[in-house]
Amino acid sequence: MRSIRPSFTARRGRGGRRTSTSLTAVALVSALALTATACNDDDNADGKANATATAAGSRDGKITIPEDLKKRLKEHGIDIDKWKKGAWKNWNKDDWLREANDFVNPIIKGLWDPDRMRDADDPDQGVDDNDISGDQGVTDPTPQPVKAQAVAPPYHTSAATSGKLLFDSPEGTMVCSATVVQDPAHPGKSNLVWTAGHCVHAGKKGGWYRNLAFVPSYNNQGMSSAELQNASRSEVAPYGVWWADAAKTSQQWISKGGETGGDGASYDFAVIHVTPEQGSAGKSLEETVGGALPVNFDAPAVPKVNSITASGYPAAAPFDGQLMYRCQDKPGRLSIEQSDPTMYRIGCTMTGGSSGGGWVETGADGKPMLVSNTSIGPVSAGWLAGPRLGDVAKGVYESVSKQFAGQ
Repeated sequence: MRSIRPSFTARRGRGGRRTSTSLTAVALVSALALTATACNDDDNADGKANATATAAGSRDGKITIPEDLKKRLKEHGIDIDKWKKGAWKNWNKDDWLREANDFVNPIIKGLWDPDRMRDADDPDQGVDDNDISGDQGVTDPTPQPVKAQAVAPPYHTSAATSGKLLFDSPEGTMVCSATVVQDPAHPGKSNLVWTAGHCVHAGKKGGWYRNLAFVPSYNNQGMSSAELQNASRSEVAPYGVWWADAAKTSQQWISKGGETGGDGASYDFAVIHVTPEQGSAGKSLEETVGGALPVNFDAPAVPKVNSITASGYPAAAPFDGQLMYRCQDKPGRLSIEQSDPTMYRIGCTMTGGSSGGGWVETGADGKPMLVSNTSIGPVSAGWLAGPRLGDVAKGVYESVSKQFAGQ
């Protein structure tokens, strides 16, 4: 999560400044998912792998890399075989894939071992009666801090759709939070995960992060840091490690997103499609965890929202990133730029690492739905803000769903 200092210095979460005026620009990402077998076992991932590559999710273990993708990767100096053997650690500015269609995420089996998972850091960010135009440019008084409450384990029972999103950045291993959401193209069998844009892409000064993987119900039993020191991979990730084979965020975030100051926060959301590290012959993510949340893109006006619950794995002090927490509060409004959609804001003491975690409201039918995600908060950690989900967010979501509709 980025932070917002007084006058908006965002602690990521991360935050947003003025973004593109086009509300329909969507970043379309083509993904190449390869499976590479690590040289060492799952408890010894060092980023190395042999040159045997298979298509993630394929049944015959074969893959043909499209010529246009090969050419684009070569233009960036990327050799997939070398990448799998550790070349992903090279963050040369000229080779850092940045554009919307540049996302690649070769699977390196066993890379995310218990130690790497545990040590990951946070990535320090007609008008009807529901019309939100009246909120444009409006900021309500700063909410009182709401103390984050520990979610009762096992998390699979109390928060089955929540989990950790792990990735590598130039600064090292990083962590965000994320939520399993429904896929209209695959009812009951979704492989879609919702998170923050700054958890997949560095914004205007960087590119796509690497080795993106989702761990549902991370540390399901709520073990302490001391207990996790000796925990097996199956104890830390009982529902598996799911690698992103596609990721999309808003073009506004790619163009304007920044590490601090709120830049791009109103469009700080992303959707990833995942596949299990061991291949996809079995159940979907939704079937594996036992549920997926619907997403509400008709952002309800603040007066119509009685309560929002934000969940995540806060990693910055005083938290250590190993346990799931949540905050519940009635939202207010936060406007960073007059031209951008006004954000939801709640009181909450969660810190960085909770970025990307889902914000859930109970709908009129009594069922929970995702309405936002953690984007930014202040350095002092007293509140969080998340984007209102509208047409741009819907476009990102639908584009990922359609990409895999026939599969």
